[in-house]
Amino acid sequence: MTGSLVSRIVGSFSVGSFLLGLLFLAASLTPSLIPRGPEVQGILGGLVMALGYLCGQVVALLWTAADLPRLSGRPARALTWLAGGVILAFLLWVLGSSLTWQNDLRQKMGMDPANALNLMRIVPLALATFALAFGLGRAIASLFRLIRARLYHVMPPRRANVFGFIAVVLILLVVTRDGILDHVVAGLDESYFAAQALFDDAPPPPADPARTGSAASVVDWRAIGKPGRDFITSGPGAEAISAFTGRPALDPIRVYVGRANAKTPRDRAELALRELLRLGAFERAVLIVTSPTGTGWMDPGAHDPVEYMHNGDIATVAVQYSYLQSPLALILETRTGLEQALALQEVVHGYWKTLPADERPRLYVNGLSLGAWSSMYATNLFRLLDDPIDGAFWAGPPFPSAFWNYVQNQRDPDSRWVLPRIGDGSLVRYASHGTDASQAPADWGDMRIVFLQYSSDPVVFYDPASLWRAPPWMRDPPAADMSSHLFFMPVVTQFQLALDMALSFGAPPGHGHSYYAQDYIGPWVQVTNPADWTPEDTARLNAHCDNGAMAGCDNDVR
Repeated sequence: MTGSLVSRIVGSFSVGSFLLGLLFLAASLTPSLIPRGPEVQGILGGLVMALGYLCGQVVALLWTAADLPRLSGRPARALTWLAGGVILAFLLWVLGSSLTWQNDLRQKMGMDPANALNLMRIVPLALATFALAFGLGRAIASLFRLIRARLYHVMPPRRANVFGFIAVVLILLVVTRDGILDHVVAGLDESYFAAQALFDDAPPPPADPARTGSAASVVDWRAIGKPGRDFITSGPGAEAISAFTGRPALDPIRVYVGRANAKTPRDRAELALRELLRLGAFERAVLIVTSPTGTGWMDPGAHDPVEYMHNGDIATVAVQYSYLQSPLALILETRTGLEQALALQEVVHGYWKTLPADERPRLYVNGLSLGAWSSMYATNLFRLLDDPIDGAFWAGPPFPSAFWNYVQNQRDPDSRWVLPRIGDGSLVRYASHGTDASQAPADWGDMRIVFLQYSSDPVVFYDPASLWRAPPWMRDPPAADMSSHLFFMPVVTQFQLALDMALSFGAPPGHGHSYYAQDYIGPWVQVTNPADWTPEDTARLNAHCDNGAMAGCDNDVR
């Protein structure tokens, strides 16, 4: 009786599919781009194991539908025991080797080695995760059977099967992205108004009328939000810059408009333009139009160095488009940042090109992570043909970026996917950890574009097609911070890279998606070509950052 009850709750269990799941679990233990702790590895292993089980069930279903021959009786049991023994032995070997693989990768990123006892936590976590996923699958299957049984009363069985399947898919969509999740996302966005202390908890506005948000500003200080207020009130002033350069300097201009400062992307962009005009930004030598990350955060390491380079004769403008963390904004608010960046670039470039060419600043566009994606989207080269910008610097461009993908696929076939060579290097160059884009066969042309991307950054190198084929970078010899034990397996690699994206924000500086000041300095020199700047100045600025004199030297991506 008890066995019958368990069978009804759990349903049939396929040993063959479970063995395939164990193979998937073994494959998930191989290294990918980012080192994994035991908890993360256990959860990943359980999810991938469940996927392996599902794949086995699908294959068995197709096999039965095709009426192909099947083993039964003693030969089937003997084959199952043999396969089980081989797979279990293989799994144990992989478990033992995984510690070596993980520590090899951790060593390359300057991390402490993992403890051997961690292996004892991976298997229980993987089995528990598999059990939860299996239970969820059984619940969905039960829902399908329930709907199908009701449909049997009003239509033939074959039609009931089809409509039952469609009904379950629609229900799942409503429960996830197109239903409850949409309301959750909207709620998150609303909640960040309070979380960012937009109004009542805002600190006093700047007393200096030359700062955005002051009494003289056209931008309401209370509605800017914490990321924007931090950006406006931080960074080097004229005194700090002059102490570094040994020459009289200007206070850099920083303009920031929060999402709550105006209702539409266009309204926020026009508000930013009015503030730029008020502060005299178009009278500076350099003007940078930048896109923040999902929360509106501006990386100090990306902006402080370039202000030193140009002796403070520079203005930077940004507009917030979301309150969500970048990974959530990337998945759930894909259009918001693109529309805001496009509006800002159109408004600023539209005014800039009305000025005499010899009386306007050099114009550059910039963005980090999700900001790089939106900035690239907004940088329409056709719109710029009549009066092009001077250059662009994009760091950590996310994999969906259309322009980045186009450029990547124009690389010299003899160059590496993670650090490609584009033509003669007169228009586009790449930088990485320790590589500053200064080397190319040809000199720079009139426009300079630099991509900064780390070879171990899954936000850049995630590939949706890794569900069935190896990503392009896996076909090259591994980079210095990649494991030599990388192993591609359909489905498994997809989930490894997806998890890597979540872990990459906490990687050591210079790896994963953790970009920091020293690696911005060289590319900014190449893109903006500061006057009278020397390699010795670059070394001094690196040392200045290394001594902690710039706030951006210890940063993270948000």
